[in-house]
Amino acid sequence: MYRELSIWKRIDAKRAVHLRCFEDVPSHLFCVQSADFYALPVTVDARRELDRQFIELFIEVEPKKRSRWFATVEQAVAAHEEEFSSMARIIAERERKR
Repeated sequence: MYRELSIWKRIDAKRAVHLRCFEDVPSHLFCVQSADFYALPVTVDARRELDRQFIELFIEVEPKKRSRWFATVEQAVAAHEEEFSSMARIIAERERKR
């Protein structure tokens, strides 16, 4: 059983990232399932599509098997950001060009 945690971080005045985290309820460990990047203007369709992807990923792959788990949500976010920092820069650059 998992509890979903939403962590939002502003990148700048036009962009933000939504980190979708889970807490494993029995163990109280945390992971980042995914990170969704937004840029202004945000469309309803963009949010809907990211929600659909989040749900599909959760159903298709057990979070315990997919993710690294940490004692705090802050540690999980830091590890995710370190692991995906180069990917995040590429995505943010694409969003800025839109």
